[in-house]
Amino acid sequence: MKIAIGSTNGAKKLAVEKAARAAGLEAELVSISVPSGVSEQPFSDEETRRGAINRAENVLFEEKADIGIGLEGGVMEAEEGLYLCNWGALAAKNHPVVTAGGARILLPQEIADRLRSGEELGPVMDHFTARKGIRQHEGAVGVFTNGLVTRDEMFLHVAKLLLGQFLLKK
Repeated sequence: MKIAIGSTNGAKKLAVEKAARAAGLEAELVSISVPSGVSEQPFSDEETRRGAINRAENVLFEEKADIGIGLEGGVMEAEEGLYLCNWGALAAKNHPVVTAGGARILLPQEIADRLRSGEELGPVMDHFTARKGIRQHEGAVGVFTNGLVTRDEMFLHVAKLLLGQFLLKK
């Protein structure tokens, strides 16, 4: 079985690797960058979900894989402020696309203000932490949960939800 991941982001790759292992799948895993078809900073659940679906479908086609997985992080507005959100999608030939959403946490006002002014979360977090590549490692969720939940763990939950639904329906 070949599982293709629609991103070269280290946290997303690790999440899918761990989820495939947890599901007992013996699979070749490949990851390539494919377009999400949404803005660099998705700004709603709908846009973030659409980005995950597009990545899953695009990587399935590009890699001629058995399964294509797209994971997308974004933000969404709520009454109390701007929340971090994440979505995943699994595409497979002759099967309906499976989607799942993950954890949400309220972002600090100073981060939310910068995102609302048009900046992207990754560079904002690099500046906020005075470090490079936060999105490849613990992510904003890791920073704002004091390391208790990292980005790969957040996406691991979503990847398990995707694979579990797919395997049950198969």
